[in-house]
Amino acid sequence: MKELKSAIKIFGVGAVGYSLIEILWRGNTHWSMSLAGGISLCGLSRISKKMRCASLFKKALAGCGLITAVEYVFGLIFNCALKKNVWDYSHMPFNIGGQVCALYSFFWFVLSLGAIPLADRINR
Repeated sequence: MKELKSAIKIFGVGAVGYSLIEILWRGNTHWSMSLAGGISLCGLSRISKKMRCASLFKKALAGCGLITAVEYVFGLIFNCALKKNVWDYSHMPFNIGGQVCALYSFFWFVLSLGAIPLADRINR
C-alpha cells in the first residue's frame, strides 16, 4: 500500500510539474503532456531503484533515453495518429520524424538530474 501511495504521488508530481514546465517554456500545454510527465517521473523513480549503485549521471542518461522514448510514443499517438499537433520538431536538427530531437533529449538529461533526486525523496 505504501508503494502505491508513493507511485501515485510521483505520478501526480510528474504530471503537474511537467505541465507547469511546458507552460513556462512554450506558453501552453496539452493534457497528454500531464500523462507523459507522470509516466516519465514514475519511470525515473524505477530507474533510480534499479540502478541504485549507479551515479546520478548514469541514471540521468538512462532517464534521458526513457523520456525520449515516452515523447516519441506520445508523438506517434497524439501528433501522427490523432493529428493533435501538440509539437513538431521537424525544423530541428537531428530529429526523428519531427517527434523527438537531439536538443530536447539533452534537455531531458538535464531535467533527469533534478527529477531523479526528487522522485527518490518522494519515495522516502
